[in-house]
Amino acid sequence: MRVTAIVWGSELPMLTTAAERTGISLTGWATYRLKDPETLDRAIRSLSGADVILLHPTPDAFWDSIIPHLEKVVPVISFGHDQVFWELSTVPLQVTATVNAYFSYGGPANMENLVAYLRGRILGENVTFELPVAGRWEGIYHPDAPDFFSSTEDYLRWRGPSHPDTVGILFYRIYWANGDMDTIDALIREFEQHANVIAVMTTGTGDEEAGALPAVEVMRKFFAGRIDALVCLPSSALSPDPGAPEELFRELNVPVFHPLVLYYRTMEEWWESSDGIGSAELGWSVVLPEMYGMVGMIPVASAMQEGPEGPDHAWHRPIAERVTTLCRRVMAWVRLRKVPDHEKKVAFILNSSPCASVEANVGAAAHLDSLESVVRILRNFRDRGYQVEVPESGDALAQEILGRRAINEFRWTTVEDIVRRGGALGFVDGPTYQRWFDELDPGLQEKMVSSWGAPPGEELDNVPPAMVHGESIVVSGISLGNAVICTQPKRGCAGSRCDGQVCRILHDPFLPPPHHYLAAYRYLERVFGADVIVHVGTHGTLEFLPGKSAALSGACIPDAIIGSLPFLYLYNSDNPSEGTIAKRRGSAVIVDHMQTVMAPTGTYGALRELEDRISEYRKFRDSDRAKAHALEHEIIDLVRQANLEQDVGLAGAGMDFDRILDGIHRILSGITQTRIPEGMHIFGSVPERERQARFIATTLNHDGRVHSLLSGLMGLDEKIADSEIALLRVLDCFGEELVGTILSGTDPVDAAGQVLGDRLVHKDTDGLELFAGLVRDLAGRMDSSDEIGSLANGMAGGYIPPGPSGLISRGKTEILPTGRNLYSLDPRAVPTPAAWTVGRRLAELTVEKYRAEQGVFPENIALIWMASDIMWADGEQFAQILALIGVEPVWEHGRLKTFRVIPPQELGRPRIDVTVRISGILRDCFYQCIELLDDALAMVATLDEPESINFIRKHTGPGENPRIFGAPKGTYGMGVNLAVYASAWEGVEDLADIFIYWNGFAYGRGKFGDEARAGFIAQLGTVDLTFNKTATDEYDLLGCCCYFGSHGGMTAAARSVSGRKVEAYYGDTRNVNRAEVRTLADEIRRVVRTKLLNPQWIDALKAHGYTGASEIARRAGRVYGWDATTGEVDDWIFDDIARTFFLDEKNRKFFREHNIWALEEMGRRLLEANERGLWKPDEEAISGLRDAYLEIEGDLEEEMGEVSGRLQGGAVEVITSEEIRNWRTAMEQAGIHTRKERS
Repeated sequence: MRVTAIVWGSELPMLTTAAERTGISLTGWATYRLKDPETLDRAIRSLSGADVILLHPTPDAFWDSIIPHLEKVVPVISFGHDQVFWELSTVPLQVTATVNAYFSYGGPANMENLVAYLRGRILGENVTFELPVAGRWEGIYHPDAPDFFSSTEDYLRWRGPSHPDTVGILFYRIYWANGDMDTIDALIREFEQHANVIAVMTTGTGDEEAGALPAVEVMRKFFAGRIDALVCLPSSALSPDPGAPEELFRELNVPVFHPLVLYYRTMEEWWESSDGIGSAELGWSVVLPEMYGMVGMIPVASAMQEGPEGPDHAWHRPIAERVTTLCRRVMAWVRLRKVPDHEKKVAFILNSSPCASVEANVGAAAHLDSLESVVRILRNFRDRGYQVEVPESGDALAQEILGRRAINEFRWTTVEDIVRRGGALGFVDGPTYQRWFDELDPGLQEKMVSSWGAPPGEELDNVPPAMVHGESIVVSGISLGNAVICTQPKRGCAGSRCDGQVCRILHDPFLPPPHHYLAAYRYLERVFGADVIVHVGTHGTLEFLPGKSAALSGACIPDAIIGSLPFLYLYNSDNPSEGTIAKRRGSAVIVDHMQTVMAPTGTYGALRELEDRISEYRKFRDSDRAKAHALEHEIIDLVRQANLEQDVGLAGAGMDFDRILDGIHRILSGITQTRIPEGMHIFGSVPERERQARFIATTLNHDGRVHSLLSGLMGLDEKIADSEIALLRVLDCFGEELVGTILSGTDPVDAAGQVLGDRLVHKDTDGLELFAGLVRDLAGRMDSSDEIGSLANGMAGGYIPPGPSGLISRGKTEILPTGRNLYSLDPRAVPTPAAWTVGRRLAELTVEKYRAEQGVFPENIALIWMASDIMWADGEQFAQILALIGVEPVWEHGRLKTFRVIPPQELGRPRIDVTVRISGILRDCFYQCIELLDDALAMVATLDEPESINFIRKHTGPGENPRIFGAPKGTYGMGVNLAVYASAWEGVEDLADIFIYWNGFAYGRGKFGDEARAGFIAQLGTVDLTFNKTATDEYDLLGCCCYFGSHGGMTAAARSVSGRKVEAYYGDTRNVNRAEVRTLADEIRRVVRTKLLNPQWIDALKAHGYTGASEIARRAGRVYGWDATTGEVDDWIFDDIARTFFLDEKNRKFFREHNIWALEEMGRRLLEANERGLWKPDEEAISGLRDAYLEIEGDLEEEMGEVSGRLQGGAVEVITSEEIRNWRTAMEQAGIHTRKERS
């Protein structure tokens, strides 16, 4: 009998064994391998000549190719858990049901009887067989036991407890049924060295008719009240009720670990891979378990190679080192549960944004006052019995850290100074560090020695060893009883300088961190004796160190650094993309925090006067022409005072006053419709009263629903409500008042009457009741947030429940309550139909704007594509790119299935070529999206269309033509921001070279980080326009250096390669109903006006003292970054920064009292901008700035006293690749011509 079986990989092992034992001819194919066209073709050919065909269908598209080749005369038995899969069967229904039962029950006997059943029932041979036998569905397993145990009591009587701690292991029954138990045995043996083990088998969702319990009931039966940690191999399918697993895990309240079993890769393939786990496996092996709150996704088994065709037979081989690592980490969490609070030791790690000044940025975190947060956490923990000391405030903590120089070396701090002032938490001598270093993977050791010298570090190429004093490595920080507070070690530089020479990571994206990085984490674990590490705020560098994207090995640097320590990470709930990286690469357990309260933006200074004069002008325009004419002159003067000449086109000849007014209105309206953060969140706090009402009103108005409701109640035209600045302000105020009144318990209709008074002309009872329900729900979610309580439970070794993440300002209210372990979304759902609508509009706006300004269509648009597009905006930019090339998504059951090429006559314009720079996080979290985009690009490039209407085809030459580029696999970043901060450039061409050097690696279908700098340069040569977009007011182009590093770097590179003035645009989908596209220069002006120079924004940050000053200075530094890369920053912006923070006595005094380092960093950047010719300043501004900076320098030098060791201070040292041999050689080998060669 010849059988062809196209079935799931997990079903092949026992079927293959049964075939060998019974002597039948079996050709078996695992469905997961049929996505490869050549393998699919061989599988289809094998159908011919079969006596019986066995199929277990999947939802994949390749079945459309298989089905036509199923011969009508050959019995086809198509089975599976869903009877929809049975429709392809050509045998009686009872036969299909019986075969399905054989596979469902599994085991050697059932598989051999299946073969006999096929021979007897299908082929009519005279053989005997037994019908399927269910056997055991669940029970406790042990490799030394003769059978399963039906109760925990029976098992414990047999095994006997030998440890005080107990670990539960849950595994799928299919492993036992297939005889694939090596991995389970390895886990049991390893854990039994440290704990009692209860290993339990389950079917997954269960089968009520067959008597199989769902996994959640199995766990409740065998584990409840008995285990200290759970190792859960099933990734999903734990219950028919989707909410039951989380409920069960809450009951158990133990950490739930999900080790990875790699189904599609052998150990050798996994070890050599850069992604660790393929995109096909990532979704159900990693994403789904994250949604249950599972953590610790370490690969413990790989597929076994069975012959040249690959691992079809799906047995698994334990990865011994990873099994040991998993065990160590699980047991560390178990110990955390058992240590009494008064003995528990915790290490808090603060970020420091070293490139923007270590001294100025202790505790840098996105929208979180990390220092005040730590103080409040310590205060709470002291009340819980922790033996910790509590600083008076976040500012007091900052002054304690800086007073002792308990930080890393930087421009104003030497390692000698750290030791002298008492900032050394401890010292790691050479022999001790050598022992720690010797534990690393040999390949990693070699990389560290090559980059930083032999332990503990050596001076190489004029770069000193990091934090070495004498023969020891200094670990800086302060001790507060059983808590220590440290700043995270610098990742890619060393010494008390910041220049192109010591910024070693700039020369090599793969650079490992210095020896000090490893020493600091090992010191905290093994010398201080930390029971847990808490990283405070979004985000640090650990999770972005080189290594695999997920399923890390011991040679991956994040895995090597974190060791076995339990790792809790306080993270912003609005940042799922980077939080996901922290979980998958840093082994972090997230405790997310609330987003900052957002408030309407007010005008100020000349802008406020301008608004008042325009209102006055409109009143007199028709009734008093003389008065109106006088006001016209005042308005023109105020336009100049407010630096609006360019925005409104005041310099344009023949500009009429109405058009000027329209331009002013556009700017003022843009300001009014922008929301700004009210300072920063403090971990554990919940907005109260007025701030809560403002938070809720702003959140619910993300799509204009609050303004729409109020407009309706007041009998106004919604279009008027969207166009009148004064009315928008009134609606904002009414919205807050209405929310506050509802929260006070007032009936919604009565609340509307109280707030609107005589303005209430239409009582929309239904609308108000619906609105009130939303208000109360959101308030309830907010009030139930317990961030510190969740952290405390994590510190007790408990379970942190999962929670969705994203932008509450885009309506994702489900992120509340906070204090949960955030997870991201299913990438197969993007772009959503709603995002396609927005993205298509954005594409047309972009093309129309360019054509209106330049008179031609853009041929090639270079876009910055980040993971935030997927996480925040459901793929709006993904959709925009598809629309640009003339392709429309086709969805099936809510998921993107394929594409439809839009015909030329329907598209109505040429297909626009694209050059896409992807972020490393997008690459690692959503590679399926990248592959889909590459498929669409390949499809369009081969269309039989004239080049005049298909620019993709026009720019496609022979061979490879990649269009999707990014940083090298296993690394993150774009290089340009590092060069800007380190002053490692002379001309913009240097920045262009660095961008190409770092980002010239191709991604897509069948390629993953292939070196393609030549292809990147070719694409850049045809770029007409660069593009990025914003989707929220919470983040903007000054919110992170990555924005000017990527978009600014791409613009610099496109201009340098093409030799043309490539335009730079910025999209805006903050309001999805009103997408906009403006120039980059306009967007910089908008953000600077609404935030950086806005007294409302400044005062809110000043309330946070040192931390607020840090945030202000970082943003000012990014203005410089945008000008360095694009030249799109107006001189008046720098003038006003100088006036606002250096010439304004009140603000200058604030900085000097709270964070003089931030003022120094800001002043240094402004002076550098002037010296480089980027800023042609107003004389008053530059004169005042120079005087203020000299005074600051003097104060810092006096405060420092006598300094030993080399110190850079405020000096700017320009050192480029021309001056550094290794860097210059690397650039040349990459095929990038240096500045000297070009000249």
